[in-house]
Amino acid sequence: MTCTFVPPYLLARLASTGADPTLAGAGRSTLQVDARLRDQRAGAPRQPPAARTTAVSSDPAERVIRTADHTEQLPGTVARADGSPPTGDVAVDEAYDSSAQVWDLFATEFNRPSADGTGSTLTVTVHYGQDYDNAFWDGSQLVFGDGDGQVFDRFTKPMDVMAHEFAHGVTQYTAGLTYEGQSGALNESVSDVFASMTKQRALGQDAVSADWLIGEGIFLPGINAKALRSMTEPGTAYDDPRLGRDPQVGSMADYVTTTEDNGGVHLNSGIPNRAFALAAIAVGGLSWERTGKVWYDALTGGEVGADVDFAGFAAATVGSATRLFPDDSAVAGHVRAAWQQVGVIATDVAGTPAPTTPPVDVAPAEQARRLAVRRTGGFAGATRRGELDLDDDPRGPQLRQLLQRADLTTLSPGAASPDRFVYTVALDAWQLTLPEQDLTPELHEVVRIVLDDAGGVDLG
Repeated sequence: MTCTFVPPYLLARLASTGADPTLAGAGRSTLQVDARLRDQRAGAPRQPPAARTTAVSSDPAERVIRTADHTEQLPGTVARADGSPPTGDVAVDEAYDSSAQVWDLFATEFNRPSADGTGSTLTVTVHYGQDYDNAFWDGSQLVFGDGDGQVFDRFTKPMDVMAHEFAHGVTQYTAGLTYEGQSGALNESVSDVFASMTKQRALGQDAVSADWLIGEGIFLPGINAKALRSMTEPGTAYDDPRLGRDPQVGSMADYVTTTEDNGGVHLNSGIPNRAFALAAIAVGGLSWERTGKVWYDALTGGEVGADVDFAGFAAATVGSATRLFPDDSAVAGHVRAAWQQVGVIATDVAGTPAPTTPPVDVAPAEQARRLAVRRTGGFAGATRRGELDLDDDPRGPQLRQLLQRADLTTLSPGAASPDRFVYTVALDAWQLTLPEQDLTPELHEVVRIVLDDAGGVDLG
């Protein structure tokens, strides 16, 4: 499994920069390297999860930092061994320090030495490639580029990048989450979750005071970006002409259906990211002491399969919280509430649920006033929205008639097709989501009117 830190859509944006050939070349070369890595991953046999550890090894943490000397040859030559003094090479020494921090988090707080849980030597290679704009876990070690010197700084500079990639190794040896679709987004999210915990622990922060930013410092001065991702506010990390606008989403209401980015693994990871941050803030205290233990138990406890979806993982975390903290039901309550807030778990009766199918004896178009349409997916994974008032808009009667003829109470969603859109039609609090191929002729006309004639807005 090869998991890269920077999503391909961001690299593609850099590669298309016409005003700066050097920057565009760095984006293209990074994409080419990543494509080769993905091909290698696809052809490699899947590594089975390792058994869950029960005790921490008494041996000291074994780490070795290597350098590829700006080649793509791995693992490279030894630059600093465990216990040796600083070298003066900034990337080598940053990698040495941050690998110690993430090793200590897992060994001390989760009883897990090294990524595989057996205390095996952790290999980290720096100075990978020429102007390489990424970092990755290749199935057996961690690899870091130096950035392009114009947009991206060293990938060893933010310590949470190291933790993010290390956690991909932990996932590989435990739940083995398939790197595609929702399970792939969970794979990415789990890495961000443990990366944030490592950063907070190193800085002595509790969940409330933490900034919940991932990759803070990865961008050079002059780039309008605070980090690569925000866990509490997905979609707000950057907005720069060279990068575009952060396209991450933080709610199932904005879920992106796409075949790009391995089915949106970086785009949609903001949803479980936000759930963890909300839960940790609500639970309070240090994120790794209770909420972090819940996530680790769900990941490693054997209750989630490799292809688990968001709902399955959410249920596992609620179960873990109940089991781990039987005398503090508030923990499980906060975990459940966080998943509800991002739309993965249905809202309780006391809340305001949005059912996917209406009661059969209700004709929503006759009673509703607000009509909204959201389109997601497609090749680019962009989101488009539009809405209108059925009472005030002159097309209201026409739209009501179309909706009644569509007989919404009989429709049920099928599976989305690659590179095709998914539509959500909402009438007040009621909504129905259908893939493009399942739209009736009447609904085709409805979405056309709302998105085109009523001024639908592209959202990235």
